[in-house]
Amino acid sequence: MSARVLVVDDILANVRLLEAKLESEYFEVSTAMNGLDALEKVQRIRPDIVLLDVMMPGMDGIEVCRRIKSNPATRHIPVVMVTALDQPEDRVRGLEAGADDFLTKPVNDVALFSRVKSLVRLKMLIDELLSRNSNEDGMLLADDLMETEDAGRPGKILLIDDQTQLAARVRKALGKHHQVDFCADPAQALHKVEEEDYELLMVNLDMEDYDGLRLCSQLRSLSHNRQVPILIIIDPDDTQRMARALELGVNDYLMRPIDRQELLARVNTQIRRWRYTCRLRDSVRQSIALAVTDPLTGLYNRRYMTTHGEALVDEAANRGKALSLLLLDLDYFKKVNDTHGHDVGDRVLKELAQRMKRQVRRLDIVCRVGGEEFVILLPNAEISVAWRIAERLREAIASTPFDVGEKPGELQLNLTTSIGLAGYEKVTDSLDSILKRADEALYKAKEGGRNKVMVADAA
Repeated sequence: MSARVLVVDDILANVRLLEAKLESEYFEVSTAMNGLDALEKVQRIRPDIVLLDVMMPGMDGIEVCRRIKSNPATRHIPVVMVTALDQPEDRVRGLEAGADDFLTKPVNDVALFSRVKSLVRLKMLIDELLSRNSNEDGMLLADDLMETEDAGRPGKILLIDDQTQLAARVRKALGKHHQVDFCADPAQALHKVEEEDYELLMVNLDMEDYDGLRLCSQLRSLSHNRQVPILIIIDPDDTQRMARALELGVNDYLMRPIDRQELLARVNTQIRRWRYTCRLRDSVRQSIALAVTDPLTGLYNRRYMTTHGEALVDEAANRGKALSLLLLDLDYFKKVNDTHGHDVGDRVLKELAQRMKRQVRRLDIVCRVGGEEFVILLPNAEISVAWRIAERLREAIASTPFDVGEKPGELQLNLTTSIGLAGYEKVTDSLDSILKRADEALYKAKEGGRNKVMVADAA
């Protein structure tokens, strides 16, 4: 894995040592000798991770970390504090400033490389979500993905251990701040994680009757909630298993003996980051939905219809699968808008969309491509099947008045639709040619008196 690493230390020998170790693993390394230089380089080169010395003259590492994490443009960059201090209160200060982890001098190579790789993987995931969640100017569409109500909301945590002593200590330390569930059976824990939405999983790596690493691997292979953060509890000299756990996707570790303040700080950090990532994912999903759906009806839009329609035509040409489509137009819809106003017209279109979705098959694709014009793609449907679907749809629209007043029963309109039907016929067919034949059939339906389904002439 290649990544940009910024090493910050006021002692040149320390900088050169870390630089040599990281470059031997093919990381791209930049360096800074003080806090102000570090902040300038974070802004300019946007590293994938910062290794930051705590004790520096002028601006210390804690303040540098706090400034990196308070800037929306850089807060997702992982910061690992590198320090000769190894007291819990020092780690807590760093974690409260936003640090992602601590490495103690002299730095253990296994811990260094595994931690850097683990945090860089997370950074790359967030980078991808951020890129998808940006507008044309590169600014986030969401103002602040960590909203204030999340800060005070208790997290939902599952502690997995086959002994009860640890659970009692963890619950005592976290009980005032978070909801902590306990499960002594790892197999049962896997089911609980699939069924419930936890924000953090805590695993004792030294269970008596179960391999903790295997459990971490199983948690990461689940189909649901597989990305929920995992925090392991481990002995301080067990660096090999710690490194293996990080390779398996574990997010953080807590070393025995457990310090209450450090436990709370690490738990808060993981839950905060999880909520941030979830907000990013939700925002990306909403952006994708807005890009391919019609905001009024919730149906797919013309862009989606074109992309998937062309793919279905290719499939029909290459694999011999049937394909039909319906081009549907509400009869005299302009009169509805002219007589009752556009609010009523919008309610008509919303109701029409619901009726269409109820009458088609689950695999069919219903799209709004114009004002009152709709296309329904019918994969694996011969003309005879498409005809039955179209007739069922026409009848569903014509048989029941549209209740579209501001209050139920206040305004009911009898409406009909005309439908043109066409299908894939030969290898020279394209989506445009099929749509053109469906449009000609729709014109004939309207010329023939409306409230009709007409099949296109053969190509």
